[in-house]
Amino acid sequence: MSNLNESLSQLIAVDGALCAAIVDSASGMLLGSAGGGVDMELAAAGNTEVVRAKVKTMRALGLDDVIDDILITLGKQYHIIRPMASKDGIFMYLVLDKSKANLALARRKVQEVEKTLQF
Repeated sequence: MSNLNESLSQLIAVDGALCAAIVDSASGMLLGSAGGGVDMELAAAGNTEVVRAKVKTMRALGLDDVIDDILITLGKQYHIIRPMASKDGIFMYLVLDKSKANLALARRKVQEVEKTLQF
């Protein structure tokens, strides 16, 4: 049984969270989202390209490894992209207000939610 909404609720409850999403990186489509302030459909598609580019680069470099997370630091926001280890082709996406968020705690929460998310 899916706990997608519960997982999104946990992500959006992180201090400083603006929005969160679970994304299918095969299609770039949203499986679910919470919060606002960012066009999540556009962000899902764009960040799918970020994940694909990083995987392609890792292959080209011959790196035998996996992505734990990708952090994008903007002037006012942090964007955390975390591919799910247990579900290939799915990633979690969390947008944080930089002035209100604790990045270390947010990354830990995303890791924690990943372990409990089921489809």
